[in-house]
Amino acid sequence: MATAPIEPPQRLVSSLSSDPDSAAQEWLRALPTLVQQRLDAWELTLERVHAPGGRSSLVALVRQQDGTPAALKLPVPGAGSAQQAAALTVWDGWGAVRLLRSDDGSGALLLERLRSAVSLRSLPEAKALLEAAGTVRRLWVPPGAGHPFETVAGRTEDAAEALRTAGANVRAAAPLVDEALELRRALPAGSDEEFLLHGAFRQGKVLAGERAPWLATGPAPVVGERAYDLAALVLDRFEDVMAGSGAAAAARRRVAKLADALEVDRDRLRDWTLYRAVDTGVREVAAGDRQRGELLLEFAAWL
Repeated sequence: MATAPIEPPQRLVSSLSSDPDSAAQEWLRALPTLVQQRLDAWELTLERVHAPGGRSSLVALVRQQDGTPAALKLPVPGAGSAQQAAALTVWDGWGAVRLLRSDDGSGALLLERLRSAVSLRSLPEAKALLEAAGTVRRLWVPPGAGHPFETVAGRTEDAAEALRTAGANVRAAAPLVDEALELRRALPAGSDEEFLLHGAFRQGKVLAGERAPWLATGPAPVVGERAYDLAALVLDRFEDVMAGSGAAAAARRRVAKLADALEVDRDRLRDWTLYRAVDTGVREVAAGDRQRGELLLEFAAWL
């Protein structure tokens, strides 16, 4: 039985307020009821709703019937909770938060409780990068026969047209956009690796745990080569790199250091990093964050 009011965090409300999708708005209105239904069905006691929380899900801190702490996650419809559940089942707590229960109808996930206020971003940059590399390495496992996950080729193909369209409005970045699109076309065909990847890996998604020092959360799982996953880590906290002296050389050293540490081909990591930097940078500009977007494009140019 709930012991506190169930109210969606303001960050979640704000992130969906501009979404014209009526399904998202309907889900938001029904969210308190959906949470209460899961609490009742799984015999959970609500401690509090986690805030500020994320932009695509509500997380509530709960206790199970035996008093064990856990976290209840309710994602926005279409946010890929089934894929998250499938990936967490494959990892079974190895390098990632452990999935305790899931519900296909609501997309709800019951997860082991981590220290949500303590992520790798709380560490100095060099130490955080080292711990992040060790964590992501654990996640790179075979996806299993008949797996349900999309491939890197499929995911990036779906994004290519959006990049081409958005890039047309950032004329100064036209050469970078052209190079990124060419890399997206060629890179998937150049690798036969088939690892289960986190898909959205960054330091902020690695939280402190009890049974292990650091565990990954919030995957957007995809199957493909490790360099695609590692590229996101190269870009993580890129502002720290750009703020220092010799930033361009430091960016290239980061690529080389991570590639060598995790036995990934340097050139392929460089190419995937350039693609992901351009793709993200152009989308940031299109979304109105021109400063961050242009910094990402400058980072890509250094590579």
